[in-house]
Amino acid sequence: MSKEFSAQLDSANSLAAVPSTRQSVWLRQAGIVLAGSAFVAVCAHIALPLYFTPVPLSLAPFAVLLLGLVLRPGLAASTLGAYLLEGALGLPVFSATPALPGMAHLLGPTGGYLLSYPLAAALIAFLVRRTSRSFTPAALSAFAGSLVILFCGAVWLAALTHASAQSVFTLAVLPFLPGDALKIVAAAALAAGWVRLRRRSA
Repeated sequence: MSKEFSAQLDSANSLAAVPSTRQSVWLRQAGIVLAGSAFVAVCAHIALPLYFTPVPLSLAPFAVLLLGLVLRPGLAASTLGAYLLEGALGLPVFSATPALPGMAHLLGPTGGYLLSYPLAAALIAFLVRRTSRSFTPAALSAFAGSLVILFCGAVWLAALTHASAQSVFTLAVLPFLPGDALKIVAAAALAAGWVRLRRRSA
């Protein structure tokens, strides 16, 4: 009888532990989303306005690339989606240039770049998780995500300004290529180092 009671008690404890485990996973993921969106916000405020284009040089794309390399696709997209939601609600998470609040910033000249962030991060995460996650595959995955950001930003600016393709390329793509190359290298190096560290400690 005591053995049967003990077995029933163990079974009940196991069932009770399931909701607790789910709750801890949810809390951990929520914490990652909030921390990740805060990281993007900090990087977005490290920006340099350019006199010849309404799009500033910003570290926000670096944050997007890095989060895409270290998070799962769904979590990466959720993190960047939370960042956009925070900005749309009026929180000061977007770059100070252009000086537009909330939704107006999302619909402004940099809106295409911003709205591409969830897709770019998810794509990077999807690609890199099908590789060894060493530096070169990470850099190639980040490169693909960077192309998505630049493409969406250029298309958005073209629709907004009705400028020619050459003008849009000069305003929305060309000035950012050297900086984006550095961001890709830095994000890939950090992500590959993080993966190596985790594998050694596992």
